[in-house]
Amino acid sequence: MQFGSARAHGYGESADVGPLSAGCHLTTSILVFPAWIAVLLLAGIAPAQQPALHLNPAVEKLAHGQPILGTQTDDMSLQNCHALARLDFDYSYVDMEHGPLNLDGLAFCIAAMVDKASILKKNNAQPNVALFARFPPYGRDLESNDWIVKQALDMGLMGIVFNGVDNKEQMTRLIQYMRYPQQKTSKYQQPPGLRGYSPGNATFAWGISAAEYERHADVWPLNPEGDLLAIPMIETAEGLKNVDEIAAVPGVGAIFIGAGADLSQYLGVPQTSPIVEQARQTILAACKAHNVPCGITALTKGEADRRLREGWRMIRTERGQ
Repeated sequence: MQFGSARAHGYGESADVGPLSAGCHLTTSILVFPAWIAVLLLAGIAPAQQPALHLNPAVEKLAHGQPILGTQTDDMSLQNCHALARLDFDYSYVDMEHGPLNLDGLAFCIAAMVDKASILKKNNAQPNVALFARFPPYGRDLESNDWIVKQALDMGLMGIVFNGVDNKEQMTRLIQYMRYPQQKTSKYQQPPGLRGYSPGNATFAWGISAAEYERHADVWPLNPEGDLLAIPMIETAEGLKNVDEIAAVPGVGAIFIGAGADLSQYLGVPQTSPIVEQARQTILAACKAHNVPCGITALTKGEADRRLREGWRMIRTERGQ
């Protein structure tokens, strides 16, 4: 894997189809499809429907069993957000845990990442890079997360990284904050959503109607059509003790450990201690047991390759590596 060409190594979209090729495919479809459909119908077999495209490119990859590669930033300038939109990554997250909580800047960055050239090239509303954010409140600070999750999703974020989630009760509540109350016909009633409804800015950023946004704005994989990712971080000894139950919460899209700096502090050992690596492997084992993508920081190609071989499916790295 090369960080500068992730999609060329199987992490991204397929090659473009030119106009002539597209025309050939269309002609073939017109001539051939009725014949094989007729055969299937005569045999009593309905043709399989193609799964709908996920608007969140990170979810699209994870739903197909592929790992995702991303980065973080605290720079919400016009130039940087334009650059983020065209990175050869699947996601980026704005880190406001240790910096100023700047919601105006976040809304500006979301708008600046709307890339018309990419939309025209793909011929759909999926961005190249999904934007997430990480905020100051810890998972245990549920009252603060209540309003900030609503604000962030209404701006148009596609995922939220939650610091320091310690148990399943906290994670379940955070999932509820990300979900709208479900329609009576929904197959995915639990846990009941608590998000208030006013997605005007999000529909603009996502480039879809309010009705389409409502269909996509649910947590994956709880709702297989969802395009929002809820990503708890395991950063405390209590979170480590409860990681198995956290991973089992319906709606957890991935579990992220980052570099493990906070976790090493809570464990009372240096970040280089074997105890920290043992904790990482405990978290990875819980993710695998519940088929939840597991995320880690890997700053070099060799480290990223090693973590991918171990089964980590979400890599956070630096640009230009």
